[in-house]
Amino acid sequence: MATMEDVRDFLKKAKIYHLATLEGDQPRVRPFGTAEIIDGRLYIQTGKKKDVFKQIMANPKVEIEACSGADWLRIETTLVNDDSVAAKKAMLDANPGLRKMYDENDDNTAVLYMTKAKATLASLAKNKEGWTVEF
Repeated sequence: MATMEDVRDFLKKAKIYHLATLEGDQPRVRPFGTAEIIDGRLYIQTGKKKDVFKQIMANPKVEIEACSGADWLRIETTLVNDDSVAAKKAMLDANPGLRKMYDENDDNTAVLYMTKAKATLASLAKNKEGWTVEF
């Protein structure tokens, strides 16, 4: 049975995943790379000054897609902003390269966790079963 950890591990294996938001009635897609489990929740990170953050705040329902080899993962989820310094610090400590642009005490760092998430893994490879997990 798949778990949230399997979802995080796949996102890390893929290295880059794509997050889709809405800006009005126009879909927007961009690459992301962070995925960390903090206090039992799966988080991503961005900057509050970016359009993507504004779009998420206007409509927190997003989809995430990642590919690795013949396998692909789709996550339907609602993102919740967590302004706690502890969550920001945990994300930045796990991704030290982000510290060039972000700090847990700045007014820009945003960490968001997934809720109402449904992740589905599928494969183009023969004889490989996919899975679905909700968290």
